[in-house]
Amino acid sequence: MDERGTEAGAVTGGVRILLRLEGLVLFAGMTALYAAWGGSWTVYLLLFLVPDLSFLAYLSDAKFGALAYNAAHSYMAPVTLMTLGFGLASPLTLSIALIWLAHIGIDRALGYGLKYSAGFGFTHLGRIGRQKDG
Repeated sequence: MDERGTEAGAVTGGVRILLRLEGLVLFAGMTALYAAWGGSWTVYLLLFLVPDLSFLAYLSDAKFGALAYNAAHSYMAPVTLMTLGFGLASPLTLSIALIWLAHIGIDRALGYGLKYSAGFGFTHLGRIGRQKDG
């Protein structure tokens, strides 16, 4: 905590709201593109939660868990995949990228930010979970 009682390394106020709204826009935009693309909703539903399998890394320890979660919830890999999907004209690759970005967007909109190694509840968008108020 800093002198204002806020988490060090976590955004607050209007910036936090803006980041969460960006997540909502990302979710809505990628889902709309997926619909316009004519992607299978069965595939969408099956793949939407796949990035959350990174939670399993927390079974090892918080540092490895944060690393795995952040790798699965960063924009870098799905944007690279989207670029490849367009460049190679690969519908499946593009579909996976759109779904992955939609997942990241809804997580950010709900306040699930990138994780710090202090534990799952410590994110760049503030603390989450039971320890939030503690």
